[in-house]
Amino acid sequence: FEQYYKLLLQLENEDFNSVLLQEKMAHITPKNGKKASEIVKNFSKMLAAFDQRGNLLVGTFTNAFMLSDLRHGYAIEQWIAANADHIHAWFEVIAFFDAYNSLGNFAFNHPQYTFPEIKTGEKILECTAASHPLLDPKKAVANDFKIDEEQFFIITGANMAGKSTFLRTVSLQIVMANVGLPVCAASVKYTPIKLITSMRTTDSLTDDSSYFFSELKRLQYIVQAIKTDRYFIILDEILKGTNSTDKAIGSRKFIDKLVASHSTGIIATHDLSLCEAADQLQPVENYYFDAEIKNGELFFDYTFKKGICQNMNASFLLEKMGIV
Repeated sequence: FEQYYKLLLQLENEDFNSVLLQEKMAHITPKNGKKASEIVKNFSKMLAAFDQRGNLLVGTFTNAFMLSDLRHGYAIEQWIAANADHIHAWFEVIAFFDAYNSLGNFAFNHPQYTFPEIKTGEKILECTAASHPLLDPKKAVANDFKIDEEQFFIITGANMAGKSTFLRTVSLQIVMANVGLPVCAASVKYTPIKLITSMRTTDSLTDDSSYFFSELKRLQYIVQAIKTDRYFIILDEILKGTNSTDKAIGSRKFIDKLVASHSTGIIATHDLSLCEAADQLQPVENYYFDAEIKNGELFFDYTFKKGICQNMNASFLLEKMGIV
């Protein structure tokens, strides 16, 4: 407990101007003349004294003549009884400052990132030169995009063209903005919204759950969640665990359901038939990432474009790598 009283002492010696931080500090402000750090320090000393029983010589002597275990145990129980109503709040304050200190370190270490401009209205997310923060900045291809409330994007593209990376980029824009971090973009306008995804579904022998059933459970969870709150939905190639025809029919019905519920989000798919939804559903728009084959080599520009992808590369790669 020594480190905890030192953390509390450090906080008590600081002056904060932020209303949020002042509210947190109110939980460790002394109400009976004794600081939280002093109270926790006393408990730390009690535990240290109790640990002396591990010393054979000291433990034998103090227990035989002074009943030290009994006295220390009683003192610890008294401390717990006296401070049980406050200790949880103190540790919540420590955890809060620890978490926000980590966020502050991230912001300090990335001065080139941008804090989102928080908006209210139809525009959910508008980004200029957005890229994934884990990509090498010298190699990353930044993209501009804007998605309004109740809009749904269908993204097609060849393998390795950048669809999944783009989905992760958008997801991180939302997650990082929601916790108050700067994001990897030149500028961002953002209306706060919760994020829900279906991107890395796995099967489980332990839970007796197949890959397809795991997908269905995740999609069921999404359907239930959007009934009670606003969510930005990210879907990466759903219903992979079934045949092509069944997948196309099921995916289209799911898109219809999400659009009917006035949801906002993005789905990446290899199924070009799903793009027909944009002709029949006003909120749906098609975008794609392209790939080109030039002189027997495959090239990607990783650029987010409006429209439907026409170039696929699976057969080319199978031949190129000598698989077929």
